[in-house]
Amino acid sequence: MTVSAALLGGASPAWAYVDPTTGAPSATRVTRGADIPEKNWMPGHRGVDLAARPGQDILAAEDGVVAFVGVIVRVPVISIDHADGIRTTYQPVFPSVTVGDAVREGQPIGRMASPNGDHDGLHWGAKTGPDSYINPLSLLEAPTIRLKPVDGLGHTPLSGVAR
Repeated sequence: MTVSAALLGGASPAWAYVDPTTGAPSATRVTRGADIPEKNWMPGHRGVDLAARPGQDILAAEDGVVAFVGVIVRVPVISIDHADGIRTTYQPVFPSVTVGDAVREGQPIGRMASPNGDHDGLHWGAKTGPDSYINPLSLLEAPTIRLKPVDGLGHTPLSGVAR
């Protein structure tokens, strides 16, 4: 799977990405990075948290089939199986899809619920097997980096920034 959203750079946890359907920069940023433990029973963070506001549309990361829609420990969850064997999970999200629905990349799958105490915003997870979690940011395409012109002294011109 290669999700067509691209990272814009910056150090963790302040990444942002480009909306794959419009090409416009998104205000969404990573508020908590992945911390996949070496052993599944160890503590960690099996995904990333993305800044999202309650009521915001949540979009499918890639084409797939909805595998799970339900509530786990009072948190509404949606999982999507993708053709390459990866399953992505989104929580807390009030679903607008049902199990078995085919979804397209960028299609709304639900609306953001109020974040719970365990996660700050949308929790986006990914795994390749029953207990094989991966960092979902690894699914994003590499960013296109464009350098700004520099003046003769090697400085990048910055408008409106105090020096």
